[in-house]
Amino acid sequence: MTPTPTPAEKRTSGNPATQAQINLSVKQQREQKRQEKLAEYQKQLAKRRRSKLVWWIVGSAAAVAVVAAIVASFVFAPAPAPTYARGDGDGSSIEGVETFDNTATHVEGTVDYPQTPPAGGDHNAIWLNCGVYTQPVPNENAVHDLEHGAVWITYDPAQVTDDDIAKLEAVMPSTFATMSPYEDMDTPIAVSAWNAQLKVDSADDPRIKEFFTAYWHSTNAPEPQALCTGGLDAPGKK
Repeated sequence: MTPTPTPAEKRTSGNPATQAQINLSVKQQREQKRQEKLAEYQKQLAKRRRSKLVWWIVGSAAAVAVVAAIVASFVFAPAPAPTYARGDGDGSSIEGVETFDNTATHVEGTVDYPQTPPAGGDHNAIWLNCGVYTQPVPNENAVHDLEHGAVWITYDPAQVTDDDIAKLEAVMPSTFATMSPYEDMDTPIAVSAWNAQLKVDSADDPRIKEFFTAYWHSTNAPEPQALCTGGLDAPGKK
């Protein structure tokens, strides 16, 4: 019967030369296995390093994105609305302010106002909700706002730019102020309060803020304690 072959690491030979060859072959196999294990270890180590690098890059990018979002929230956040102390209705020191003596009766239908835009007079029983409008609003409702102490900014769309409109909006406080386009005015911009009006050519005119200081939420308006909300939302309200 043919004998079972002996594994290389267990083989022996009576011939010294042959035995030396066998021992060398076993040593080579062991070295090869050691090198293979070392190579596999280095491969796994490199993989873990790459994984850590990827997560570090992803984490860093996420951190940068968060910081950028926070910075952007401050940089691009809209400027807060300006605030004004409640006015006393006396703008006599402001150059160009005109004053009037209008009645304040609640009526139905349209009203033929003596000023353009109106600066007081008979008006609808429902007031206009204060705010920014991109379309013309009914005179009769807007005048009711003036009765409550609001200031109404009007501009002729044919005579101003988008930049002008943005500047006018930036002057407005968060309440008791209305802005809307008003076609065919004899000046680019008009600022109106109850029985007072200022017409200017530029949105940068400092007298606009002076007008707000004098007339905003005026204590001398016919109904100074009334609201500027809870009324009518006309088309085009932002």
